[in-house]
Amino acid sequence: MTPSPFKGQTGLKRIFNAAGYSLDGLRAAFKGEAAFRQLVLLNVLLIPIAFWLPVSRAERAIMIAVCLLGLIVELFNSAVEATIDRISLERHPLSKNAKDMGSAAQFVALTMVALVWGVILL
Repeated sequence: MTPSPFKGQTGLKRIFNAAGYSLDGLRAAFKGEAAFRQLVLLNVLLIPIAFWLPVSRAERAIMIAVCLLGLIVELFNSAVEATIDRISLERHPLSKNAKDMGSAAQFVALTMVALVWGVILL
């Protein structure tokens, strides 16, 4: 297989570059996406509470994992929205569907946070 001409470095250099790109993405999301900032705030509140609550290690891990899943889904949702906007700012049913599906994914993730925390705590 021929290597892609679009690929950059390999080895350890690639890992450091990838980490830098990841941090750039987190910065861009925090700077440009209010929903991401709100989820970060929610996580800043919930994760310490998960450590404070008298729950098992497994329950604590699940509570924290679903919180972080919300951030992951929001990053994907923001990436989809940015891609759609990059392609065209014109209103189109397929663009609307893509954005609505990203929003629905975030809704499911946040519902999962509420359900998991509720089941563990109630």
